[in-house]
Amino acid sequence: MSAADTAIDQPAPWIAAQTRELLAQRGHAWLLTGPSGLGQYDLALAMVRAWLCEHPSEDGACGQCASCHAIDVRTHADLCVLMPETWMLDLGWPLSERAQAEIDDKKRKPSKEIRVDAMRDAVEFAQRTSARGRGKAVLVFPAEDMNNVTANALLKTLEEPPGDVKFVLASEAAHQLLPTIRSRCLGYTMRWPDQVTSIQWLQGQGVDTVRASQALLATGGRPQDALGFANAGLDPAAWGALPKSMARGDVGAVRDWSPTAVLDALQKLCHDLLSVRVGAEPRFFSASDLGAAPSVVALTQWSRTLSAQKRTIEHPFNAGLLLESMISQAQAVLGSATVL
Repeated sequence: MSAADTAIDQPAPWIAAQTRELLAQRGHAWLLTGPSGLGQYDLALAMVRAWLCEHPSEDGACGQCASCHAIDVRTHADLCVLMPETWMLDLGWPLSERAQAEIDDKKRKPSKEIRVDAMRDAVEFAQRTSARGRGKAVLVFPAEDMNNVTANALLKTLEEPPGDVKFVLASEAAHQLLPTIRSRCLGYTMRWPDQVTSIQWLQGQGVDTVRASQALLATGGRPQDALGFANAGLDPAAWGALPKSMARGDVGAVRDWSPTAVLDALQKLCHDLLSVRVGAEPRFFSASDLGAAPSVVALTQWSRTLSAQKRTIEHPFNAGLLLESMISQAQAVLGSATVL
């Protein structure tokens, strides 16, 4: 969840440029797509702010009117935000009274999916008259967190929206969405900022140049993911040293990392070694840091193992044993490169 909640009144330059582009186009339902860290949530929020703003310009919302203030404090009557409850709570959006009461009473934990009850409330919201007279907006993020029942509850309203309601769905895994959802939206692929723009933006967030460059490398050039990586407090040199540390089976090199962070790093390492093995450029590590690549067969098997582990990484296993197991697997695969 890292850097999704960037400053609303000072959007990143690549978000501001894309906001202007999208506002110049017509449409009632948009689907913003692309990998994590490019600012789908920020762009979606900028769009709904402009749609509902009392004094919008071609650049977006004014940021000063009552409508903009209502969005800033999460109380706008004409905006419906649909997210997993875990995201809603993290980003400061209020839950429905019923959902909040169930969580407060310990009847259940916050959902990690967009619940069908919330979607039905959104459909009912779309039928109501605009409170402020500038139309209504529904923001869905991450859209891939709708299950099939929830997505199907949205379909008819998305295809034939009543009156003056607009939708913006933002996704970091659009391939997981129902084809019927994708077909009812105007698709927009998020643009990647160049490295200079990304580094300048990271510097503006308080990240020094060396750490910014290393964080961008470690996250494949995704600036908001890079901000989360940089803010994790890791030594910039630790990332470059990771391949050799894993080849030695050095558990201490990642002792302070969460299992999820270790798994993510190992998947990136596996990806880059496979890329090098087939003659492509690495994406997350410098070629000089990678060392010899194991066989394609060994790396493919490791990739499958890591993918299987990802499905259970958040289960309450013994974190220490899980970490040692992952590092042991990495050492065995990386060590096999010397005998090929």
